[in-house]
Amino acid sequence: MKVLITGGAGFIGSHIAHAHVLKNDDVYVIDDLSTGSVQNIKDLQRGKHFHFTMDTILNRSGMKPLIKKADLIYHLAAAVGVKYIIDNPLASLKTNITGTETVLELANELGKKKVVLASTSEVYGKNMSHKVSFRETDDSLMGPTTITRWSYACSKALDEFLALAYYREKKLPVVIVRFFNICGPRQTGRYGMVIPRFVKQALRGQPMTIFGDGTQTRSFTHVNDATSAIMKLARTDKALGEIFNLGNPHAISILELARRIKKMTRSSSRIVFVPYEKAYERGFEDMKHRRPNIDKLERFINFKPGHSVDDILRDVITYFEE
Repeated sequence: MKVLITGGAGFIGSHIAHAHVLKNDDVYVIDDLSTGSVQNIKDLQRGKHFHFTMDTILNRSGMKPLIKKADLIYHLAAAVGVKYIIDNPLASLKTNITGTETVLELANELGKKKVVLASTSEVYGKNMSHKVSFRETDDSLMGPTTITRWSYACSKALDEFLALAYYREKKLPVVIVRFFNICGPRQTGRYGMVIPRFVKQALRGQPMTIFGDGTQTRSFTHVNDATSAIMKLARTDKALGEIFNLGNPHAISILELARRIKKMTRSSSRIVFVPYEKAYERGFEDMKHRRPNIDKLERFINFKPGHSVDDILRDVITYFEE
């Protein structure tokens, strides 16, 4: 199989690339390295089954030959991380909207290539503050356009609308996956991801900074579980035209997460609280809870998370220690 992964030098994309190379598939990656890293795919570049193009998905002429040869496309290239999106609002919107439109348009033109589209739990918006867990059919409630973080949620929701429109009108085979806090080795804390940020702070003996009061809860999913699930969905014909939450339904508060990391690293770091406005921007809004209902994913591919939050923390700690 010839597999194209947009954003394949990123955290999740590189894990999918490694998994397909192990299956002896020909893997083609395009990444502009804005948030990805060549280190994530360095070992793959020595193999004959791996091909890397450093470019943006906004370059239609560069994308065309890659999509033409692909049997399957994982579209993961996107602006990621709350901090990155707040710091780069225009580039984030262009990448998420225009880039996705380019991928879908070319996939349709060049032979109805199957597209697995990476979306996000952010599309549920502020509803996360009022419900404990979410199903794929639940409503979204976005915040005001003056708050930059909601531009990401809106852009990814538009990506989903575009993909479903291509599926319904053009019969383009698409599958949409909403990621809920995927974590593990190779994830960077530079763009606001909480686990690698806490782990690095703890290992260095620096203050572990909690944004807000720490009572907000999140559920974390090991990248190996996510990789296995997304590859199964790509092979499941009945998943076409469907949206799936991909995550772990077990939640933990951010304060408890910090305490657990501090204990596991035997760190002397202090846990300190930073107001949202100081960490991000004036008027920043967060969700109180973010936890997926994964009944649909279990029904379609018999998915059950195989790693606990402690498993994730051990792997991330080991990665940064090395």
